[in-house]
Amino acid sequence: MVEIELDGQKVEVAEGSMVMHAAEKAGTYIPHFCYHKKLSIAASCRMCLVEVEKAPKPMPACATPVTQGMIVRTKSDKAIHAQKSVMEFLLINHPLDCPICDQGGECQLQDLAVGYGASSTRYEEEKRVVKPKDVSPLISMQEMTRCIHCTRCVRFGQEIAGVMELGMVHRGEHAEITTVKDDTIDSELSGNMIDICPVGALTSKPFRYSARTWELSRRKSVSPHDSTGANLIVHVKNHKVMRVLPFENDDVNECWIADRDRFSYEALDSAERLTKPMLKQGGQWVEVDWQTALEYIANGVQCITKENGAGALGALVSPHSTVEELYLAGALMRGLGSPNLDYRLRHADLRKPQGVRWLGRSVASLSQLQSVLVVGSNLRKDHPLFAQRIRQAARKGCTVLSIDNAVRDWAMPVAQTLVANHGAWLQALADVAAALAQEKGVSAPVAQGRADEPTARAIAQALLRGEHKAVLLGNAAAHHAQASELLALAGWIAQQADATVGFLTEAANTVGAQWMQALPGEGGMDAAQMLQGKLKGLFLLNNEPEFDSAAGAQAVAALGKVEMVVTLSPFKTNLEFSDVLLPIAPFTETSGSFVNAEGRLQSFHAVVRPLGETRPGWKVLRVLGNLLGLQGFDFETSQDVLGRATGAAVGSVSHVPQELLSNAVADMPQSVQVVDVPAPAVASLYQLDGLVRRATSLQLTTDARLAREGVAA
Repeated sequence: MVEIELDGQKVEVAEGSMVMHAAEKAGTYIPHFCYHKKLSIAASCRMCLVEVEKAPKPMPACATPVTQGMIVRTKSDKAIHAQKSVMEFLLINHPLDCPICDQGGECQLQDLAVGYGASSTRYEEEKRVVKPKDVSPLISMQEMTRCIHCTRCVRFGQEIAGVMELGMVHRGEHAEITTVKDDTIDSELSGNMIDICPVGALTSKPFRYSARTWELSRRKSVSPHDSTGANLIVHVKNHKVMRVLPFENDDVNECWIADRDRFSYEALDSAERLTKPMLKQGGQWVEVDWQTALEYIANGVQCITKENGAGALGALVSPHSTVEELYLAGALMRGLGSPNLDYRLRHADLRKPQGVRWLGRSVASLSQLQSVLVVGSNLRKDHPLFAQRIRQAARKGCTVLSIDNAVRDWAMPVAQTLVANHGAWLQALADVAAALAQEKGVSAPVAQGRADEPTARAIAQALLRGEHKAVLLGNAAAHHAQASELLALAGWIAQQADATVGFLTEAANTVGAQWMQALPGEGGMDAAQMLQGKLKGLFLLNNEPEFDSAAGAQAVAALGKVEMVVTLSPFKTNLEFSDVLLPIAPFTETSGSFVNAEGRLQSFHAVVRPLGETRPGWKVLRVLGNLLGLQGFDFETSQDVLGRATGAAVGSVSHVPQELLSNAVADMPQSVQVVDVPAPAVASLYQLDGLVRRATSLQLTTDARLAREGVAA
């Protein structure tokens, strides 16, 4: 540790730290633009100049290493004069268009100009003007004249997103931030550039000119998309969601969110929103009141159970639904006497797991990995924030390894990729296991493994190096027809390599769905069987089988044979085969909880009131339970449901109990052979759930277009 004196205060910081880090520790604010705690140091803006005793001139706090006994003054006349001079230079070419700027009210330049700017300018020459650029449906670069060349956006692309999509060209006054000629910004994390831009040069296209920041209320929430569980701040005006920003949580998402977390809110005002219950009568959809719709369902359920037994009823639930909704859906089915319940719509291997399958380690620890094998995942597109964590590890020397059906661009160095078609993944893992067994001098788990396969051997050797290691199974591996066998071999490899094994898990609440036992009971039908139309009555909670299941379009035809299909959704969907549509609230209009990949339980509140006659999903399920005369549906709040679901006082449970988490499988496969299996059902980046599918701007992105064209990412 090094001790310095900062404005008369003694501060201890680690050796190699900068003066800025010491100031942060001491709680002293030093004005800055280019410095960002998650990015490398550029020292390009010079706004953070401070006086260092015995130094001949002011020094940039962000790029000046601390030395023992250093005396720093941040508020001296010399420091203030230097900062004011820098501000004068920064404002020379600035258009001074604050009244119409979207950044107004949260602009660092505006804030610091009040304290350090002059009341008039000495600059009388012609100001530079930078040509507007159209680079993305998400980011506006219409006012690049405002840019102060802090290069935060450039460094973000290089270091966090892994793709240098923006760069600085020309020199001096003619310097400008731009893309390579006619290129676009396509990163799945691109929206974070808007957040870190300290001026109004990069702004949000969907939010542009829709509200002033001081008119917005700020409310915490949790992302309903992938399994990161990103913490959000939702900005609201007049009971309407205006934009979504990240809420900093170093244990989960740090200060970043993926673009689908940021821009999916556009779907909340989609023309497809369902605002009143609807019944199909004579092939036509008519709007009805809640009482009519619920009584219709209750009568239908009673008729079906009377004529065919409770086993003729089933429910397909979404892993994007809240813990509370999943618990009540399960309670409803079990209360009626039906074992037919499943959340695994995209899975091909529907054997019951031994425990709750999860990441196998904390999300934050992904940044510390020294070796990682990823099986069956387009990591960058399936889990943008996990990819970002592993990218940071790779920058520090982590060896990234992959087994997949193609070489994919993860925007990070991948040391080895073992390319095999889907039916040969088990063989590929067996080869790695055999090579690992040979390296360690132990018996291989299966006889068919080829220890001399060069890529498998390289992967095995890499997994033996380092201390922090993981074997991670992606969405394609989880949805694979041999998912259990893949896990068994991956678990053996992890054990021998002293690594953790885990699933990246697909959805916001995949782990929560397992915890709530949203799985078939004894003798119950699984998702694949229910999607074949074998039931008389089916509840669809927050899902669209055509897009959310492995059956796809075949499910539409099959479900047309079911006597009564009830869809609970925020959108007008499943119209071809549904008989009743019930409008349930999306995550912004209901309270609830999600469990992320590491088993972290995060609760959230509604940020706006429900649209039209929309009702929270848990309330609808509770009322259905009451109408059907079931016991245990006497809940007043979602917190009551959560307490019952977790079996503990609300607030006392922050994670899924450790004893329930398990990535173990019962048996190792006896033999391995290459088989012909269908490609696992994996949703593309902007097709993951109903919200992102209806977010207008996200569907204009390159990723969405390539998915529509059937081009692999």
